[in-house]
Amino acid sequence: MSFDLGGYLAERRRLVDQALARFLPPEDAYPPTIHEAMRYSVFAGGKRLRPILVIAGAEAGGGLAQDVLPAACAMELIHTYSLIHDDLPAMDDDDDRRGRPTSHKVFGEAMAILAGDALLTLAFRLLAENFAESQRQAVAPARLRQILAEIAEAAGTFGMIGGQVVDIQSEGKSVSAETLEYIHTHKTAALIRVSLRSGAILTGAPEKVLEAISQAGAHLGLAFQIVDDILDVEGSLEQLGKTAGSDRRKKKVTYPEHFGLEVSRSRAKSLVEEAKSALAPLGSAATPIMALADFILERKS
Repeated sequence: MSFDLGGYLAERRRLVDQALARFLPPEDAYPPTIHEAMRYSVFAGGKRLRPILVIAGAEAGGGLAQDVLPAACAMELIHTYSLIHDDLPAMDDDDDRRGRPTSHKVFGEAMAILAGDALLTLAFRLLAENFAESQRQAVAPARLRQILAEIAEAAGTFGMIGGQVVDIQSEGKSVSAETLEYIHTHKTAALIRVSLRSGAILTGAPEKVLEAISQAGAHLGLAFQIVDDILDVEGSLEQLGKTAGSDRRKKKVTYPEHFGLEVSRSRAKSLVEEAKSALAPLGSAATPIMALADFILERKS
């Protein structure tokens, strides 16, 4: 029987969106402008890939989506904060995100910065505070400490922020393949890998499951960014929800720029196959992650 990825994604997006609506402050909570700005970006659309990966990691370890919704939402808040800040004039200076004006275009630069800060702060509050009431059983303190540390590292200077720093410093320069790999594995892949790991850790997955998921997450995270690079060359505003070709205009270091489109496509496909090979010993428990691997490779936005 084939796996209904469309139905899987729709149901888990629904769960995540409902939880985000509960966890985020209401728009009319004082001071209202910041809460409106937070909700504007969080509910601007998006695939909800990272929270769904948290859920898929939990399911691979024998848990349920409801067990990890605070962590899933936290990953979406961290991702959204990074997009708000990436779009700022001092960073990528983008006018559109997910098919509508970016946060700073609507609320101003200062409020966009604060909205990103607020989302990051709320993410760690969700991780630390909400599990006791959201889970059937309280998370073991050791597991909670572990994911707090791992998510903080993946989002910080040894993960996403570190990758972003090297990305900015490499603009307009000729860099090595190793530097390009560093940028992509840190700027993007670190959060994707930790999303899968967090779900598995929180549900007490055995070590062999956690190791397989970790390997798959690293491969899928890099594949995701390579596909992103390709889409920036081949996509359109209508498909991407943002202006295509921005990497070349900003002289970003990308896989197509360094290796060419065909090599980039081949590398992304190989990484997805490696991820599937790592997951194969888990059997049917990993079916959703394998389907998500194909989704990452074949996506058009």
